[in-house]
Amino acid sequence: MTGTAVARRSREPVGSDVPLNVAVVAPPWFEVPPQGYGGIESVVADLVAVLVARGHHVTLVAAGRSLTSAQRFVQTFVVPPTERLGAAVPEVLHAAVAGAALADLDVDVVHDNTLAGPLLAAGRAVPTVVTSHGPVTGEYARLYERLSDSVGLVAISRSQRALNPGLNWVGTVHNGIDVASYPFSRSKDDYLLWLGRFSHEKAPHLAIDAARAVGAPIVLAGKVNEPCEHEYLDAMVAPRLGPDVEIVGEADAGLKRQLLVRARALLFPIQWEEPFGIVMIEAMACGTPVVALRRGSVPEVVRHGVTGIVADDFASFVAGIDAATDLDPDACRRHAERYFDRAVMGSGYERIFRAAVESGIPHVGPSRVGQSRIGAAAS
Repeated sequence: MTGTAVARRSREPVGSDVPLNVAVVAPPWFEVPPQGYGGIESVVADLVAVLVARGHHVTLVAAGRSLTSAQRFVQTFVVPPTERLGAAVPEVLHAAVAGAALADLDVDVVHDNTLAGPLLAAGRAVPTVVTSHGPVTGEYARLYERLSDSVGLVAISRSQRALNPGLNWVGTVHNGIDVASYPFSRSKDDYLLWLGRFSHEKAPHLAIDAARAVGAPIVLAGKVNEPCEHEYLDAMVAPRLGPDVEIVGEADAGLKRQLLVRARALLFPIQWEEPFGIVMIEAMACGTPVVALRRGSVPEVVRHGVTGIVADDFASFVAGIDAATDLDPDACRRHAERYFDRAVMGSGYERIFRAAVESGIPHVGPSRVGQSRIGAAAS
């Protein structure tokens, strides 16, 4: 299913001042950048902006309108198939259109952020680097193992990588945001905030329970348009609603910033090994501390006792809310600027792209290529 392998071209070492011709493939589900929900699409938009600003030529393959600074745009769907999120046919069709377009373009490296797209990588004469934005175990492990001869994988956290260290990892790059585009305030309101998708994994029901335990109002802003999300909302959230709980629906970029900058704290009671939670760095950029359960990338992102509280259980999660109130908003902002600005992310990917172009093969060097470290949070 991965196609017929072809010899990949390699070239002399690429200096840091030599522009690259990079094709970036986004998922098909939302526009880039998204108008509301769409964490991967936000990351792709920020990466494109950094690469173009640094003089690289970028071809963006995505659904919907051309909304970025990419010099070339390949449209796979006029309207993103959002209502079919996760369905196989749109994913495969998106990959097919992308593959056909890339076959006719002269690029140095392909950066794929989709699930099905890498299946076409073996037939390319240029290297393909794939960022895994989701699970890397179970059936996903089988997929990535089959792709190991044709692509190099990039992890978005060390915790994600540790779940399956035997895959063909070529680097680790934390997601980044344009920190300067986020408002900052030292003055906070009394409400707590939860942002995400209404699901058992994101656990807004636990956020409600925690807020109620400390007597604080909470605002829930999240995506709820898939059947499973409606079922979760009806079963787990609706019975908990009261005058201290406000649901504002899915937040666009503007509303999200308004909510984050005034919140007393962001609650992140995650229930799975999420490889990265962008909302955590968005909160810190606004000077808002994060109270999170110790799952997935949380210990890498939140500096315990400085930019938030990393809790081992629900009781300590609740206790962490009051503790977070005393944390310094300036420390939160500095942490986001130093480790999670899109410029940092862009530098990580630049190193990986250059190494891939020089080698012409998927595995581009030591496991620490492109890896960023976070002071005391680094292992």
